[in-house]
Amino acid sequence: MKNKDLRFDRNCHVLYSKACEKEIKKKIALHFPEEKREKVWTKVQLRYVEYLKKWRTDLGGKKNFHNGKGGTYDCIAIMTYYSVCKAVTNFREIEEMEENLILPAFGKLKFVNCNKPFWKKLTYGAFTTAKKKCDKWHDYEMNVAPYENDKPIYYEFTACPVAQFAKQFGLTEIMPALCNVDYKSMELICAKLIRTGTCVDGDRCDYTICGDKNEFVSKHPEYTDEKGFRRNK
Repeated sequence: MKNKDLRFDRNCHVLYSKACEKEIKKKIALHFPEEKREKVWTKVQLRYVEYLKKWRTDLGGKKNFHNGKGGTYDCIAIMTYYSVCKAVTNFREIEEMEENLILPAFGKLKFVNCNKPFWKKLTYGAFTTAKKKCDKWHDYEMNVAPYENDKPIYYEFTACPVAQFAKQFGLTEIMPALCNVDYKSMELICAKLIRTGTCVDGDRCDYTICGDKNEFVSKHPEYTDEKGFRRNK
């Protein structure tokens, strides 16, 4: 089925990115013979449309930077693929799809080193800019702590549309595969993420970020919880 033929309100929703479509089709090809692949893909497309018909309509459409490649709607598409192909897919496969969408942008920032004050402050600036955009749309409710030279960066989300979607449609079990990419993205800029909870199973998703050589890291060892979330003590 052609994407242009999908019937949903494009004034408030957006289609998954071409990169996301490619990732989903690659996974379908791993699990289904060629003669069945198009049928499975069409099923994913139609379920995506059905989800959007029941989903909130205030996320800003194309105007909202969170709705671009790798953003909110790509996460929805990946969860849609999971719901259709749950019998054949797995946690690592979903995690890999999200990594392939998110990590290339951070890979281009390999010159960034958050152990150095200049880059730490610049990174903080990127987060405060993101907060201003969140405040405009009220999709991800974001708080950023004041900058302090001798302390890690801290910000948090107290609302996350992706987590809300997973809760509404009973897909929270796969959320760790989407959330864990935050750890790998920070590693690509010589930083470490320290996280104790997410919006999926709590009231906030916390981000404490410092250089990967900072002694703060050793005080908060990482572990993987029973649901598959990477967390810190």
